[in-house]
Amino acid sequence: MFLISGFTIWKKMKIFSAKVEEGREGLDEKPAVGPVYRNSLSKNEFPPPDPNISTAWDVFSVSVEKNPQNRMLGWRKFVDGKLGPYVWKTYKEVYDEVMCIGSALRASGAEPGSRVGIYGSNCPQWIMAMEACNAHSLVCVPLYDTLGPGAVNFILDHAEVDFVFVQDKKVKELLNPDCKSAQRLKIMVCFTSLTEEEKNKAAEIRIKPHSWNEFLNMGKETPSEICPPQAFHICTIMYTSGTSGDPKGVVLTHENIASFIRGMDLFMAQFEDKMNEDDVYLSFLPLAHILDRVIEEYFFRNGASVGYYHGDLNALLDDLMELKPTLFGGVPRVFERVHEGIKKALQELNPVRRKIFDILYRHKLAWMKFGCKQKNASPLADLLAFRKIKARLGGRVRLILSGGAPLSSEVEEFLRVTCCAFVVTGYGLTETCGPTTMGFPDEMCMIGTVGTPTLYNELRLEEVPEMGYNPLGERACGEICVRGKSVFSGYHKNPELTRESIKDGWFHTDLGIWEQL
Repeated sequence: MFLISGFTIWKKMKIFSAKVEEGREGLDEKPAVGPVYRNSLSKNEFPPPDPNISTAWDVFSVSVEKNPQNRMLGWRKFVDGKLGPYVWKTYKEVYDEVMCIGSALRASGAEPGSRVGIYGSNCPQWIMAMEACNAHSLVCVPLYDTLGPGAVNFILDHAEVDFVFVQDKKVKELLNPDCKSAQRLKIMVCFTSLTEEEKNKAAEIRIKPHSWNEFLNMGKETPSEICPPQAFHICTIMYTSGTSGDPKGVVLTHENIASFIRGMDLFMAQFEDKMNEDDVYLSFLPLAHILDRVIEEYFFRNGASVGYYHGDLNALLDDLMELKPTLFGGVPRVFERVHEGIKKALQELNPVRRKIFDILYRHKLAWMKFGCKQKNASPLADLLAFRKIKARLGGRVRLILSGGAPLSSEVEEFLRVTCCAFVVTGYGLTETCGPTTMGFPDEMCMIGTVGTPTLYNELRLEEVPEMGYNPLGERACGEICVRGKSVFSGYHKNPELTRESIKDGWFHTDLGIWEQL
């Protein structure tokens, strides 16, 4: 648990948040609870869903219909030992490949509800395997080895995974005879190709191995009609670190995913720089985590493009310069490094140039605090000083998204001023299908907070007597409780933990403070 300066309530609160229910004092053994707040766009009721998008499969398939020739997934190939430019698959090309992969899964024995693991770094094959699951009502189970020793083994067994897509570097781990995969798995599909030794080892433990192309060809030869899911069907079981050692499986439905994407659509529609099909996102945060997953889904919803880093985080700048993304998402540590690097470079300037930079910084910051839009605050400062910093992120970034942990006020302010881009911070968990609060990108008063509730959730604070936290006090603080359409349905095979976490329909999370600005 950590203390966050959580949800913004200020003099213009009617623009951002709306109180929909009063708080109440504690009664008997029930703790006191604060008022219930929603996003102002959801004041009277949650917005109606998009009639065309009720599942994660709809998010993708509808976009294919609208944007068949748009670039969807990009990656870099090594040419003569050097990284080449990004190459792309269009939405239609991805769709055709997804159809083949889905057909091959069905031909291999997968039925609606079967669990399919995906294990490896971000790449087009990861997404195509996921969409194949969505097309046939299969449950996608991301595998992630940094959850601790034996985590992959545990997840394979706990989620009852029979089919797995795997990166070539991870194949050896799954072919260990002592691994649960040796007992559970029926089919293994490598993102690329398998060596003869790997094929033989797989056969010895009765796993049927396939290269990606072999599996594609199987699907072409045995086409199968899709079996699209309904909103209440499980979309993914996403594992997160557990307090008792073993990871816990968060069950997210198709409605959870679709509601979040719809909410993002309505949230971003309020702002001048809306998402469009020309936007480009650099994917390097793990797809096995919810943040990158929902960002990519949102891009697909809008017919935009996602390019994948080439696998080396130490050379991420090279990918940035080549891809030139318009949205850059990361965790605070990434942005702290950007901040530290720029500060270090400034220290190497002569005193006069440092002074000029400082004057330009304070000048632009003052106008932004006064209410000027980012691009109008100081075009001269942008031209003389900040365009060079923007160029370090590829030169086209217009929106920076930070999640996973609190971003310091100092770093957030610095990014807003010097990167010539809006910055959005948020708070959320896997259990809330990503951000459950988000800051407004063009409101400087939200620096240091994580914003207001997203459109399909509502929040309140609950008393924590042993810590002296009172949600009805002058400075309301307590345990953050979330309820809404993007909140998970429970923990897989763990009803006790589900009951502990979800009480009276409210999911209990971390500690937070309502800030009156």
